[in-house]
Amino acid sequence: MPKVLLIEDEASIRAVLKDILKDQKDLGLAIEEAKDGMEGLAKLEADHFDLVLCDIKMPKMDGMEVLQKAKEKGITSTFVMISAHGSTELAVDATKMGAYDFLQKPPDLNRLLITVRNALDKNHLLRETKTLKKKISSKYEMVGNSPALEEIKTIIEKVAPTDARVLITGPNGSGKELVARHLHEKSSRSKFEFVEVNCAAIPGELIESELFGHEKGSFTSAIKQRIGKFEQAEGGTLFLDEIGDMTLAVQAKVLRALQESKVTRVGGEKDVLVNVRVIAATNKDLKKEIAEGRFREDLYHRLSVIIIKVPSLAQRIEDIELLAEKFLADIATETGARKKEIEKGAFKELKAHPWTGNIRELRNVIERLVIMSEATITEKEVKKYL
Repeated sequence: MPKVLLIEDEASIRAVLKDILKDQKDLGLAIEEAKDGMEGLAKLEADHFDLVLCDIKMPKMDGMEVLQKAKEKGITSTFVMISAHGSTELAVDATKMGAYDFLQKPPDLNRLLITVRNALDKNHLLRETKTLKKKISSKYEMVGNSPALEEIKTIIEKVAPTDARVLITGPNGSGKELVARHLHEKSSRSKFEFVEVNCAAIPGELIESELFGHEKGSFTSAIKQRIGKFEQAEGGTLFLDEIGDMTLAVQAKVLRALQESKVTRVGGEKDVLVNVRVIAATNKDLKKEIAEGRFREDLYHRLSVIIIKVPSLAQRIEDIELLAEKFLADIATETGARKKEIEKGAFKELKAHPWTGNIRELRNVIERLVIMSEATITEKEVKKYL
């Protein structure tokens, strides 16, 4: 139920506003009142309100001061300012201070209701965005305190603020994408896109179009122009996963894009300037691939300004308990069920496993145990289902 605070020194106007808002049954508003700015600010400090309708001219503390102090105190309520002495300058000042809108007294009924609904819709969208970001952040959290992981975190803190290209190496399922995402999130490019391309999952004949785009009619199925991943990641980060699986022909074009900061769409003649940070990852030994003629040495040196080696799970078994607990919590959140507990003896069995599939395998095993076990996951069940 959305909560609304009316801060207004005239009781008659408070009553009218309250009646109008109460009549909007579909909104289901809980409404509180404050007779002056000081009382209003005290209520804002004591409780959360989704929306504040605040008069500007009031005794003790005017509305602009209430707005200013609320923002200084980190109060996130949405403010709509109301005044009988409206002017463009006053409206601009209120907006600059963080008000959502400005209404003149007496407020037009339709304008008032539209503003209230829009403000509440905005709050709902902001809450959804925060929830989504929290879920995404949790999904890509780097869990563990092993020396190997701590070293990677230290490198990320140093490298992320720069535009240096990074090559991430490590076995499948070890968390190379997590490292790439943290490099992006801690960089100045984080407000732009993080675009991922799995070079191993795209057929060789399509990878060029995927990366660089194509013009309409450039080949049989090109019925319209397509923007490639380099252009989609403009201003942000392009993550080339499994770069060791890229063909030599495409490697040459990627090298040109890195050298000249421009691409040419398939079937096109015009160069397109691009501003992206490229992070690459592979589970292959690229030096061996170079020796056997399957990977360009000049591209390797372009990509590997910084090399981050992600260890296998077997090399950081001290993190297994924290990872297992995180996966149990994630699964509980996803399913809406109560989080299952796991016995200490069960951890001993988990730590003794070779984990050839690394963190990805551990996640699958924990999900299996959640499904097949009772409220507490026992050592016996781990032996049975591992």
